[in-house]
Amino acid sequence: MMEREPIPATTAFLPLSAAEARERRWDQVDFVYVSGDAYVDHPSFGMAIITRLLEAKGFRVGIVAQPDWNDPASVAEFGEPRLGFLVSAGNMDSMVNHYTVARRRRSSDAYTPGGQTGRRPDHAAVVYANLIRRTFKKAPIILGGIEASLRRLAHYDYWSDKLKRSILLDSGADLVSYGMGEHSIVAIAEALDAGLSVSDLTFIPGTVYRTKSLEHVYDFELLPSWDEVRSDKLAFARSFAMQYENSDAITGKCLVEPYSDTLFVVQNPPAEPLTTDEMDMVYRLPFARAWHPSYDAAGGVPALAEVRFSLTSSRGCFGECAFCALTFHQGRVVSSRSHESLLDEARLLTADPAFKGYIHDVGGPTADFRRPACAKQLRDGACTRKRCLSPKPCKNLEVDHSDYVELLRRLRELPGVKKVFVRSGIRFDYVMLDDDPAFLRELVRHHVSGQLRVAPEHVSEQVLECMGKPSHEVYEAFARAFERECERAGKEQYLVPYLMSSHPGSTLEAAIELAEFCRDMGYNPEQVQDFYPTPGSMSTAMYYTGVDPRTMRPIYVPKTSHEKAMQRALIQYRNPKNRALVEEALRKAHREDLIGNAPQCLIRPSKSNPGPSRPKRKKHR
Repeated sequence: MMEREPIPATTAFLPLSAAEARERRWDQVDFVYVSGDAYVDHPSFGMAIITRLLEAKGFRVGIVAQPDWNDPASVAEFGEPRLGFLVSAGNMDSMVNHYTVARRRRSSDAYTPGGQTGRRPDHAAVVYANLIRRTFKKAPIILGGIEASLRRLAHYDYWSDKLKRSILLDSGADLVSYGMGEHSIVAIAEALDAGLSVSDLTFIPGTVYRTKSLEHVYDFELLPSWDEVRSDKLAFARSFAMQYENSDAITGKCLVEPYSDTLFVVQNPPAEPLTTDEMDMVYRLPFARAWHPSYDAAGGVPALAEVRFSLTSSRGCFGECAFCALTFHQGRVVSSRSHESLLDEARLLTADPAFKGYIHDVGGPTADFRRPACAKQLRDGACTRKRCLSPKPCKNLEVDHSDYVELLRRLRELPGVKKVFVRSGIRFDYVMLDDDPAFLRELVRHHVSGQLRVAPEHVSEQVLECMGKPSHEVYEAFARAFERECERAGKEQYLVPYLMSSHPGSTLEAAIELAEFCRDMGYNPEQVQDFYPTPGSMSTAMYYTGVDPRTMRPIYVPKTSHEKAMQRALIQYRNPKNRALVEEALRKAHREDLIGNAPQCLIRPSKSNPGPSRPKRKKHR
């Protein structure tokens, strides 16, 4: 293991070019980090966390941000690194970054200077890794980030509408570091630095590797083979269920996915979540908290604005919404930073000349989750076949907002802080389980800016069950409680519900039920999110297979673009442009009673085809 000189404390950014590396008197870097994002040195960006962590461990890291994937010289800026290449598509999946759910190209890229598009390829991690392999034949290549993490085994690719192999095989990389990668990347770096070959790194939790033999693989679960899953959708559903059940650091086993008699992809169990002390250490790293100055002329990197004055307080989520892949990436066990760590970072915000007194968010995947769901999760791991909140709350669930309430109080008392908002989302069903009204009361009085966005997503019980969301009655109860607290506080504030169309389980009848909810609420949503089948989510497995992998029961899946358009139009039935689609949907569902002039009707009858109307239905909230 070689001696490494400490990094000069005056250097704000890691080198983005060979010239910047020479300014540090480096003749070679240990790692080159290749990213599909522009270089933003802020703890909300995975690239910043991993590179700063390696720096803190004494490794020299050069960054190649948004290389020209048609030019091998673009990944050779620093020459061949001593230990290897680290490759990430960026903070977002490159396909989600590029395309809407309708597969239309997006008009901007928030992770590129000036919001410019076209600065990264589709399937960026695969493209970058192949370019590196062609250029540096033997250099170790380690994939990380959300794109690689959620494609670590065979997965459904919505954009090509077919299964793809493990990203490890298509990229030519040596390892995938999946999940939140601090533990695994340090273990990889230290092992390589100690002289181990990358082919020997088969023992690190939170990694995926390939092997020609299972002779030295122990205590593993054998997944259906690649040939099985690509020929049988039910085999893929079974495979995904096994992966999901083994996504906990304590209970998860090693998984093996066969591709032939001499090729296997092996997923080691997940890395353990960071402890509070470890998270505090990560967020104390010397981030510049800005984009690289070379982007100033382009107007900077737009994505920074969303997080510049926000605080990440926790990781992990036991909410397990089926359409969210964060459980598959971060795990179900919540880990949190200490109050002191968050207060220290908040003080840094107040020292920023651009800070206007408003902390935009304090949260994580779910803002009000600051602790594991129960003591058992820390001792025995998350339950493999039970969920904490749905379909009914687990009797062992420990509901307590007191730590979060105290944190918010301390933050808003800091000098220079005018307001602390909670915008990353709360689980209203978890709030309703709390016998102490303090959190909801303080949320209403201090942490809402006129509108509170929450995510009931739907009203149909069959859809909510597929989503892993609570019964609609729970949302109704929360809405009433929110209104009561607003009245007590003398504040005119409103709930803004996120709604999703075309999720697995949503028939036209269910979509009409959601439209009637919007009618009765007098709510006219300007935007509606179509379900987006992205890799790694339970709902995506439902979409592809037509069954719920947890039960193997068949599920109705709206797939045609026309039916999706009808379901979306129903929610936005007040928009005149949607009238024809709404009428078509209502007639197809035999709900002509909603076409007419009566108050309960969604649309008026057309002159050529008037529809009957029924007596007004009793309103529901």
